[in-house]
Amino acid sequence: MEELEHSLFLVELFNKFFGKPLAALLGMFGIHVADPSRLVPDYIVMSLFVVIFLALVFGLSSRRLALVPSRRQSVLELIVGLFEGLVVDIIGEEGKKFVPVIGTVGIFIFSCNMLGLVPGFMSPTSKINVTLGCALVVFVYYHWQGMKSQGFLKYLKTFAGPIPAMAPLMFPIELISHFSRPVSLSMRLFGNIFAEDLLIITIASILPFVLPLPFMALAIFTAVIQAFVFVLLSCVYISGAVSHEGEH
Repeated sequence: MEELEHSLFLVELFNKFFGKPLAALLGMFGIHVADPSRLVPDYIVMSLFVVIFLALVFGLSSRRLALVPSRRQSVLELIVGLFEGLVVDIIGEEGKKFVPVIGTVGIFIFSCNMLGLVPGFMSPTSKINVTLGCALVVFVYYHWQGMKSQGFLKYLKTFAGPIPAMAPLMFPIELISHFSRPVSLSMRLFGNIFAEDLLIITIASILPFVLPLPFMALAIFTAVIQAFVFVLLSCVYISGAVSHEGEH
């Protein structure tokens, strides 16, 4: 895998232009880079590509919005409506304020999942670094919202459970449960996308163009399902964090 990490043309091009300046910048902090041409790994370049691509697409698509929506605006409203409907179903009407974060994470993960199907690219979510980063964003965000909604002490009290006598037992169990969530989110997404990409590459090496097509269709289904599961669980975690003790 080490030999393949920088084999993509876009990764090599990125490192060619930005490797030396970044290496010089790191050198100012006492960090020596042996090979600037291999400084930035593939998953970071691919993630940056997805971020820039989505920013351009949604930025340009959201210009000149009208009361009577165009086809482009209708697609945007459909995407927002899908996320809003899911959030409202799980969290309630007050959950609409979480749609920007939930939608951003969901669209980013779906785009990363699908990118591996494009020749010359790879899925950033086939790397544990990316999936763990997404999971930690959700982990920090739902705890932050829980503390904002209930207050720090009251939110911390939810970890002890409703029975004070059981608090010494429930508190460590709850802590383990919460810290296992980013592990579960990241490993599930990483394992599925990595296995999917590896399968397609293996099949394509045996018989290109024809044999991989059914597996690529299955990969599209997997990309949608994994993004949906990630978003669904994120909504569940936020719902549990912001609900008050009587609803928790």
